[in-house]
Formats: sequence, C-alpha cells, structure tokens
Amino acid sequence: MSEVSYQQRRGQIENYFDRTAAAAWATLTSDAPVGRIRTTVRAGRDRMRATLVSWLGEDLTGKRILDAGCGTGALAVEAARRGAQVVAIDLSPTLVDLARTRIPLDIAHLVEFHSGDMLDPALGRFDHVVAMDSIIHYQTDDAVNALAQLAGRTSGSIVFTFAPRTPVLAAMISLGRLFPRGDRAPWLEPMAESRIAHLMKGHRALDGWSCGRTQRVSSGFYKSQAMEWLRA
Repeated sequence: MSEVSYQQRRGQIENYFDRTAAAAWATLTSDAPVGRIRTTVRAGRDRMRATLVSWLGEDLTGKRILDAGCGTGALAVEAARRGAQVVAIDLSPTLVDLARTRIPLDIAHLVEFHSGDMLDPALGRFDHVVAMDSIIHYQTDDAVNALAQLAGRTSGSIVFTFAPRTPVLAAMISLGRLFPRGDRAPWLEPMAESRIAHLMKGHRALDGWSCGRTQRVSSGFYKSQAMEWLRA
C-alpha cells in the first residue's frame, strides 16, 4: 500500500464526512423526506446493505463483526439484531456520535463504536468484516491492500463494495460534479472486478482466500457492486 496515498486520501475523506456533508448524510440515512436524487441513493444503499448482511447469515450469535466505515450505524444495527457482536468504526466522529444516538436500547450492548482508522490492529480479530462504501474513494491497489490487512485478522469472510468501472458510471460521476456539494459524495475511484481479483490472487497476505459472490446494485445515482472474499 502506498502509505502517503492512503493517508492523504483518508484525511480528505474524514474532512468531507465530518464537516462538509455530515448533515446531508444524517438526513439521507434517516426517514426524513429527501429530493429525487437522494431518494434513489437511499433506496440503493438500503438494497446493498440488505445484500451484505444476508451474505453474513441469518444467525450471527457469537460472531464478532467489524463494520468498517459504519457511518450512521444502520448496518451495525442489522448485524446486531442477528446476534452479532459488532465493532463499528468510522473516520468521522460526528457520524459515529450520531450512530450512537440511533442504536436501539435493546441491542446497544452488542455494538461498540469507535472513530478512527478501520485498519487499527487494536480493534482485534473478527469472524467477518463488512466494508460498505468505505473503500470506494481509494485507488484499487490501496483498497486491496487495505482489505488484505484486515484479512490477516479475519477468520471467515470480508464483504465489501466498490464503484464498478463502467462507461455509464464514468458519465454519471462527471454529471454529478454539476450538482451542489451536499448532493454528491466525494470523488469515486471506479474499479474493475477483474483487476481486484487479479490483485487479490497475487497478494501474499491473501493466500488461502478466494472470491465468492458478487452482486451489482443500480438505483438512479447509486451504482455499486458487492464482492465477497472467503477464507478457505
């Protein structure tokens, strides 16, 4: 991993979500009425979150899960409702504080919130790692290297999303730059599934891991693809 590249991009992402767009994301991830663009994004994120959680299994009792890039905590809530012990971390302290206020009291004891780097080894070991829309702002090499670091502390699976490299998405990213900042996410780094698989197969830290399921979700301005990595 390019440490300079990763650290620089991480700082930019933290600044965006903790300052520029915190209020917009609080609204997007609530039940409050939103405009047409955000409605499609909300629907897409809901579908993607349901997909990733379903890949983890119906009964997660006794499983320790890292929600890497937890945002306002919706996925952590769903995993905890299935019995998981969830460590939820995000770069934005503002979003993490909001996530704490949204956790239902009956499952609050199952979710441990942190603000900081998802790669922090002090977070411990996990049965599963979920990274929903949290590596989409990194170059492909940096994203794979970050996931490889997490793989070293994961016994079961890593499920994550990336922005698929397609002509349609490239056009939409360009068009999205015309919208107000509050209506758009920061820079995306579209990735090719074949490139991810190639880097994964050649990564020494990923010996014994293989690609599992993939699924694409397309909902208006939300274009994302899920991928599952499995430890043999």
